[in-house]
Amino acid sequence: MTTTIVLFISLALACSVGLALIVIMPWLRGQGASDNQLMAVNVATFQARLEELATDKAAGRLNGAEYETQVVELQRQLLSAQVEAAPYRPASRASRLIVLVWIPLLTVLVYLLGDDRTAVLTLWQGQDKLGQVADDLLTGVIDTPPEWATTDSAALISAMQTNVHRHAHDPNRWMRLSELFISLEATKQALEALARAHRLAPHDEQIAATYAQLSFFANEGQLTADSRKIVADILAGNPEHEGAMMLLAMGETRAGNYSAAKQWVARLRSSIAKKPGDHSVALASLDTMAETIDTQAAQAADNVTVTVSVAPSILVNVAPSDTLFVAITDGEGQAPYAVARLPTSSIVNGQVQVPLGDANAMLPERTLSKARAADAKLLVTARLSKSGDAISQAGDLAASPVLLNNATDVKLIIDTVVP
Repeated sequence: MTTTIVLFISLALACSVGLALIVIMPWLRGQGASDNQLMAVNVATFQARLEELATDKAAGRLNGAEYETQVVELQRQLLSAQVEAAPYRPASRASRLIVLVWIPLLTVLVYLLGDDRTAVLTLWQGQDKLGQVADDLLTGVIDTPPEWATTDSAALISAMQTNVHRHAHDPNRWMRLSELFISLEATKQALEALARAHRLAPHDEQIAATYAQLSFFANEGQLTADSRKIVADILAGNPEHEGAMMLLAMGETRAGNYSAAKQWVARLRSSIAKKPGDHSVALASLDTMAETIDTQAAQAADNVTVTVSVAPSILVNVAPSDTLFVAITDGEGQAPYAVARLPTSSIVNGQVQVPLGDANAMLPERTLSKARAADAKLLVTARLSKSGDAISQAGDLAASPVLLNNATDVKLIIDTVVP
């Protein structure tokens, strides 16, 4: 209640002073300038008329008596004009202070003596409470909001965002805001918040690891150059960081670097095995992962490496939200024998290498090895989708299909806008 009243009084004072200044400023400044301008006009008119009388007298149109009479009348008119402008008196300093003090005080008095302020107070108290919940969530005082605060999730999110921007240099608040966005599956906003947190605290291990992991999954399991640097920095400070080692093992596997992937699995297994306690489940999982990598490595012997380049003339049309599809098909509209979906961030300097093999099959009965054994027609395609849809649409950027035959390396150039 106290906070609300103080807030209202502060706003009332500010608004009242502003209104007072707007309304009475001309009075406070005085009207001397206007009166001076009016007097200057009167004097100029008097001088002009006086010159006319002198001319008429010189030309003989007025005698001496007539001239003197009209000069006296002209002087009387000028004096009368001065008297009419004279009644204005600038306000005294005391009068000005009375106005500036009493207008705000009367406003506060109206508030205190008003009949029913329940609706206003209820609204402001609710906002105060929601703001406190937001602050408690962002500072770790509480982990989950009270039930009443979740009835309007948009208001709670807004309160948290407002709080974070008021404490824009606090990396932990940005970190907790990202957790909120992750829970809402708002990956883009979560990454933005984590990026801000990481810039503010580049050596915070937890923030860095969370940022790298979310970037990895947001990029379809691809380790971008930025993600690799973040993970390398984590391991430089903590060589036994299990999350970083696992991320590299998965990333190298996804990239087809199977030897490097197995090395990271072995290093991670050794690190866990040295720790006290029973870690049999974790070690068994790592053994299974190593076997899977071996299987994929064997399948990769028959893989096709597709090098996709984007023509410089069309590179400006590539948007960060585009999705790259690289596939091996029969050209008849059936499910691909192998397909890879990658974010545009995987394209570095206008180029990316994509391995395709049985591990990239959509259906177990339609694999690259079976298609080759059956001597099927194989076409390699590449397309940057604007919508993220696997079906080509107008506005997408595409490469001309290339016949695979028995080749293991194929080069495609994306240089056409789909009509």
